[in-house]
Amino acid sequence: MRSLRKGNNPELQEEFRDFVTGSQGHLRRSAYVLCGDWHLAEDLVQTAYQRMFRSWHRVRVMDLPDAYARRVVYNCFLDSRKWQREAASLEGLVDRPAVEGDAAVRLTILAALAELAPRTRAVVALRYWEDQSVEQTAAALGISTGTVKSMSARGLAQLRDRLGDFATLLPDSVETR
Repeated sequence: MRSLRKGNNPELQEEFRDFVTGSQGHLRRSAYVLCGDWHLAEDLVQTAYQRMFRSWHRVRVMDLPDAYARRVVYNCFLDSRKWQREAASLEGLVDRPAVEGDAAVRLTILAALAELAPRTRAVVALRYWEDQSVEQTAAALGISTGTVKSMSARGLAQLRDRLGDFATLLPDSVETR
């Protein structure tokens, strides 16, 4: 059992490598929705994989290891927000290309999403980006279903305020599915 925990088992390493290959694209996109930065999204996913690899011998027998991976990414995001220190923004120095059409809408929505509190952003992302139910979102974040419902409603209201004309793209109400 000791070799399984230390990752010395070649079969488990190969199995984990296959899992990473199959899941990294989706997890990275989900992490990007949370943080709005591709580099940070990659860091979040890598941190999640490190955490998962340590206990892969237990994770691999779960019914839904993908759902567990998503939960670990969301928890890594919330952990990173707790410890994040203010840093000088280089955004004004970066030359950004002009964006038109749907890309402009996506960027506007992502910018509004980035303004939400981290936990509210995680709830909104799980509910509406990942299309998770209230129960699945509550389980992923370790909070009650009532908290998910109230944070969803509050998050959507804040997004509507920030989005103005783009608010028509948001769900009309918070569903309890």
